[in-house]
Amino acid sequence: MSKRLNLISNHLGQNLTEHFSKSNLKTPYIQDPIDFLYLDDLLPPDLNNKRKQLREALEANLAPYVAEWYDKAQFPLDIAEKLRPLKIFGISEEKYGCRKVCPLEKSLIIYELARIDASLATFYGLTLSLVVFTIEKLGSEEQKAKYLPKLCNLDIIASWGLTEPDYGSDASSLETTATPVKGGYILNGVKRWLGNAIISDIMVIFARNTITKNVEGFIMDSRAQGVSVTNINRKLALRIVQNGNVFMKDVFVPENERLEKGHTFATGANVVLDHSRMTLAWLVAGLVGGTYEHSVKYLRERTQFRAPLAAFQLNQEKLVRILAIYQAVFLLAWRATTLLVKGQGNIAQASLVKGWSSYMGREATRLGREIMGGNGILIDNFAMKALVDMEVAYTYEGTYDVNVLVAGRAATGVPAFKAGFKA
Repeated sequence: MSKRLNLISNHLGQNLTEHFSKSNLKTPYIQDPIDFLYLDDLLPPDLNNKRKQLREALEANLAPYVAEWYDKAQFPLDIAEKLRPLKIFGISEEKYGCRKVCPLEKSLIIYELARIDASLATFYGLTLSLVVFTIEKLGSEEQKAKYLPKLCNLDIIASWGLTEPDYGSDASSLETTATPVKGGYILNGVKRWLGNAIISDIMVIFARNTITKNVEGFIMDSRAQGVSVTNINRKLALRIVQNGNVFMKDVFVPENERLEKGHTFATGANVVLDHSRMTLAWLVAGLVGGTYEHSVKYLRERTQFRAPLAAFQLNQEKLVRILAIYQAVFLLAWRATTLLVKGQGNIAQASLVKGWSSYMGREATRLGREIMGGNGILIDNFAMKALVDMEVAYTYEGTYDVNVLVAGRAATGVPAFKAGFKA
């Protein structure tokens, strides 16, 4: 044995090594990080019980398949059959044949899904926080009765289209047009990064009215004449979600499929973004929580130098940094959601929480990958998958930089979005 290995062995102590070999460190259960500061005391007991029941169901019915779906960049076509029994889809009140899912319950569902896989959480958030919320908030009574029950029962799949090839952060400058004609509108343009695009039955599309110049919303049949979709392949993150490019060439959308409310970007699309952005911190919390649990398991079970990796001080320091980040992200997400429920939530709060959480989430998932060494790059060990998925969380629903500027505007009263240079 080398001098260095002797030094390490002597530092740990032979008796300590023997103790570790006899102790039961390869346990199937690792303490939930939520328990460390008893954060579940902040949750209503009924919702916390639902959260725990959902966790058990996800572990049994979805977790075993995630690695294969992710490896193949494959969206499970039987996802409706797997998710429908969980009864996790709904709207803000029990109506239109839909169950009620309050903002905190929806957030906790996203959290638990992300703990298994961020793509599944994204699918859920896309369906509820974007499509369902858009129709519930901006749609007519007829549109709500027509679409909400089908969406909440996963009888139909939907996608949500705002981003374009040339307009991401500057989404309000979109170029897709809606030209009024007899009986409806003609849509022309291209949308990019639409989740579920190739499997969707309907699409919520935001386009600029050629007469009023305002950005308005429309519910478009994905199979309407003039609609074509291509999948965005070769993604390195959120591989289970199928994102697509949507091309619209003289697509007719009936008048009754125009969203009744929110006929400007500020009162329409941006209201939806503010709502969905608030839930993204919960996705980050799920990714960090999953990273922590897998890291603890790995440190307890992996033996080097005749001792578990958990016995080394540097590893414990990294693990506790992940744990601390988790506590902070959870508390921020919980507080922001609580304010939202009270009617005190605003865009600056959502941007602060989403931006900072994803910023620190990158650090937490990087540390998890680091703890596992070479084994950390394997899909089954969660860490690298969480790391690359966190990179997406860092940039979607408003990049970190844009979110910081939204919060900065609220803090200073001075907007700083546009550069002085004009092309």
